[in-house]
Amino acid sequence: MNVSVANVRGFLARVAQSFAAKPFKPHQIFNGGHAQTLAAFAWPRHRKFKAVRDQERIFQTAPDVKVLAQCRWQPNPTDHPTIIIWHGIEGSSESTYMLSIAQKSFSVGFNVIRMNLRTCGGTEHLTPTIYHGGLTEDLRAVVSELIEQDGLSQLFLVGVSLGGNLVLKLAGEYGDNPPKEVFAACAISPSIDLEASAQLILKRSNWLYQQDFVRRLKQRLRVKHKLFPDQYDISELSSVKTLREFDDRYTSRAHGFNGADDYYYRASAIRVIDRIRIPTLIIHAEDDPFIPFAPMRDQALINNPYILLVATKKGGHVAFISAKAAKPARGNNGGAITRNDDSRFTIHDSPEDRFWAENRVVEFCAMAQAGFRS
Repeated sequence: MNVSVANVRGFLARVAQSFAAKPFKPHQIFNGGHAQTLAAFAWPRHRKFKAVRDQERIFQTAPDVKVLAQCRWQPNPTDHPTIIIWHGIEGSSESTYMLSIAQKSFSVGFNVIRMNLRTCGGTEHLTPTIYHGGLTEDLRAVVSELIEQDGLSQLFLVGVSLGGNLVLKLAGEYGDNPPKEVFAACAISPSIDLEASAQLILKRSNWLYQQDFVRRLKQRLRVKHKLFPDQYDISELSSVKTLREFDDRYTSRAHGFNGADDYYYRASAIRVIDRIRIPTLIIHAEDDPFIPFAPMRDQALINNPYILLVATKKGGHVAFISAKAAKPARGNNGGAITRNDDSRFTIHDSPEDRFWAENRVVEFCAMAQAGFRS
């Protein structure tokens, strides 16, 4: 959606005002960054997700590349806005936060597409290549296909963690000429500076996260080697102990980068964040244990009038578990957002679960869909 800077400023000011009325207050028990992060991972909420049979869809994003999506369509999909969600490192379309954002978005009238990055979600066989944190070619191809083949005219791009870097990088690469069908972008806990993230996760306190990521990356590469034995030399894989080592030996070389340093520099959204020209929401906690907050203070981000940064003291990484679930205001209709006859949304005071950042993303997208001049 192409709108003036003045209209975007006004819209983001209204969003900030709405968010200010419902600030994030962390759970009393899960108060620190590590506690929030680990609690979000372990929180038993799959039982709350409605059993909906999603439509599987394969997107051909390059001659030898296919990626899998899980699509949930409203009746007459072209009459509805669409949220596309990308996950983080070693996640998938089945990650808990993906399912949660999808359910919340669908319940208020959005079509929802949960994307898998290359080789994720059990799709190692669909391409000989592996994903990386700056691979916006796949995102661009998916967006283009949905516009050109499906006729979808209102798209909202949402990225979580590494997926947030991808979404912000794509928005920056669009620059002054984003597709008019792309209305807004959102990122939760985005790793916009991959070098800084690779450094922070080396801290002793982050040992558990790093070991888990490296274990899963190595496991995935072994699967890829069995499927495409000539593509990857895994003779030194067992000696890899850190994300940087994995990226230096495998991720970077698989995509033509000159090692991890070159990959981190060229794949980071921070290089192009000043070029974003669509309304963009970034949510990041200062106590995120392994994605540093410091890049959020970059002047290119702060001075971009198209970006609303919502920074919280607490919240951890992709967690933001609130002290309590919000209750509906007396007399409202009990629904977060209603759809009007003109296909726009109206925002109401509403009940919400404890996952504050997810709720703000859905609210932001609904407000953007409702228009910049209301």
